[in-house]
Amino acid sequence: MALAQLQCKVLWTFTAPIQERASDILGRFHIQHEGEPLFIFFVCLIVSFNRILASKGVLLFLSLKMKEAPLSELIAVRRRKLESMQASGIRPYGMRFATNGPVASVRAQFAEGKLLHVAGRVTAYRNMGNSRFLDLADITGHMQVFICNKEIKPEDLEVLPLLDIGDFIGVVGECFTTRTKEPTLRVRSFRVLSKAMRPLPNKWYGIRHTETKYRQRYLDLISNPASCEIFRQRIRIIHEIRSYLEENGFLEVETPMMQVIPGGAAAEPFKTYHRTLDMDLFLRIAPELYLKQLLVAGFPRVFELNRNFRNEGISRHHSPEFTMLEAYVAYSDFEQMAILVEEMICHIAKRVCGGLLIQHKNETGEIVRTVDLTPPWKRARYSDLIRSVQPDWYELSLSQKRICCAQMGLEATNSQEDFEITQRVFEKFIEEKTVDPLFVIHCPQELVPLAKQNETDPSVVDAYELVINGREISPGYSELNDPDVQRKRLEYQSGGEIQKFDLDFLTALEYGMPPAGGLGLGVDRLVMLLTGAESIRDVILFPHMKSKN
Repeated sequence: MALAQLQCKVLWTFTAPIQERASDILGRFHIQHEGEPLFIFFVCLIVSFNRILASKGVLLFLSLKMKEAPLSELIAVRRRKLESMQASGIRPYGMRFATNGPVASVRAQFAEGKLLHVAGRVTAYRNMGNSRFLDLADITGHMQVFICNKEIKPEDLEVLPLLDIGDFIGVVGECFTTRTKEPTLRVRSFRVLSKAMRPLPNKWYGIRHTETKYRQRYLDLISNPASCEIFRQRIRIIHEIRSYLEENGFLEVETPMMQVIPGGAAAEPFKTYHRTLDMDLFLRIAPELYLKQLLVAGFPRVFELNRNFRNEGISRHHSPEFTMLEAYVAYSDFEQMAILVEEMICHIAKRVCGGLLIQHKNETGEIVRTVDLTPPWKRARYSDLIRSVQPDWYELSLSQKRICCAQMGLEATNSQEDFEITQRVFEKFIEEKTVDPLFVIHCPQELVPLAKQNETDPSVVDAYELVINGREISPGYSELNDPDVQRKRLEYQSGGEIQKFDLDFLTALEYGMPPAGGLGLGVDRLVMLLTGAESIRDVILFPHMKSKN
């Protein structure tokens, strides 16, 4: 038995990943293994042999013939531990615990012999009989702690068997480096901060069920480092957007999210009701009209990072609630805004991704596409791109265009107007097939009623649509500041119903708005582009889901 114990301890010392996996298996099946080195050795041997076979592509024949405990039983076991803590006078849901910072910050302060305070969730628990190694983690990183039975108080020693993976604890410990060169804290004291009543997902496989991943994002972030990194990058991207604009003289503002008239875009709004004012209100579909009123007021450069709401379809690229940047520059035009958005995205890519070649990978890590953001970005007229699909498109009649669409495999209904059918061709054969950045310029005026008409070709407007990786990322305009022309455009868009467009905005234009350039930037789609996420739900922390009921 003594030799077996020695063999087990040798294996435990030199195979950290394997013994961690063994502990996970034992904990998952709720097997008490303290003081049973032969059994631990056996589990470690199975895990290591399975890994060798798996690396060679061989079918696994060794497995633990155990039935996983039902969730209700696992919760019951944890509740008994909770009750044991309470019976011993231990507070399983503690109070404030002073730390030296987040886990990554504590790790950065590591110095041999230094005393540090750290708190986090227990994500690994390796019981070696007379001592234990635990990993404490938060979203910033992890820190290993070492607990020797002889070096802690007897009352703390009684708590150790009551700890589970998932619990939060606070630790005071002395820095030392293990034989495997891992920075570690030798625990002098610890405190239970929160007892987890439910077991965490298996960290080796994460959350496989997509719906659970979105409904219980906290579990996804705990068990899936890749998801965690996406949202860390999102935070950095939004920070870089703000920093870049502020460094270029922009002022950040906030405009109403509840509006009497939902303007600034053609979309179906969400409706609500204000009881005190006894009036219907709409969640904004865009902040554009308010930001332009600030141009009237004399703001030279203004932007808003805003939440918009559109009561429309849900897809991999569309969410009913999304984040948008809108920015406006007085005395500018769409060409200057194109330069601005190109330079800003390149700046963000360099700061967040480390370069301008953005690799998108599949679940196995294989590169499926590379988006090249190297400037200057290509520019092409909307009409020229349509002609590249169908050379005589603009010579065809409306009925001929419908027939042509049918031949292309596109649906074109009798209710659709000419520009709508043309836009379907553009979306299918140009937008979806474009990977590297493309500025589509001089779009039809029907598509962009708030942009200024081109002086040489009245059928188009001075606007761009930036397409990257098969999707529109940013529109930009030379903003229309003629109140009479703006009124006609809005009347046409609303079908002549005056109550459907914002008269207050038109009144503001009549006081005079300087010529200006404006742009929008879909922040969620930008995050998808820079992280390689395939669905917009992967870059929104808590995406909307259909009710379970």
